[in-house]
Amino acid sequence: MPHAARWLLIALLGLITSGCATFAPNPPQDQSNICEIFREQPTWYDHAQESQEKWGTPIATQMSFIQQESSFRSHVRPDRKYYLGFIPGPRPSSAKGYAQAQDPVWGEYEADAGALFARRTHMKHATDFIGWYNQRTQRQAGVSLHNPEHLYLAYHEGAGGYQRGSYRNKPHVRQAARQVASRAGRYQSQLNACEAEFQCRRFYQVWPFCRGG
Repeated sequence: MPHAARWLLIALLGLITSGCATFAPNPPQDQSNICEIFREQPTWYDHAQESQEKWGTPIATQMSFIQQESSFRSHVRPDRKYYLGFIPGPRPSSAKGYAQAQDPVWGEYEADAGALFARRTHMKHATDFIGWYNQRTQRQAGVSLHNPEHLYLAYHEGAGGYQRGSYRNKPHVRQAARQVASRAGRYQSQLNACEAEFQCRRFYQVWPFCRGG
């Protein structure tokens, strides 16, 4: 491929990528309150509820994971290392999207959950991935789906690493897991007070086929 054509292709790919990010929802302004998050993005409630019903992880835990991993930024990736201050090097991992799922485990999810067209930059697929992953953690390591701290430890370290206790020598991971658990508890208390707003809100969602209060 001629040099000029190669650079044109790179530029076009960059425009396509930035365009996708441009049309993605902005991160919620108040990430401390799950009610405000869902008021800004009510479809996120629908996605998280579907994942909860399918895989068992509570909505509040799913959203706490995502806040910890990406602060609700759809296209975020780990920062590159720069050589000489301006030459871009490789990223430290292949993590991407709301759930910061890496390539290998995302491939496992696609194959196991039949999600071949899933995108890490879409909230529906991110919540489904977290639900799938946590159910696998429950199956492999025996962690309760209502124990967000240890679910997150396994999410970060993998079920095998969790069972080996690899997180014990990683204070930053343990601290993050405690933050996830604390936030999940706060989100759940908030959701208890406002969830009825997001249930049965569409014209086709009628009792008893939806779960309105």
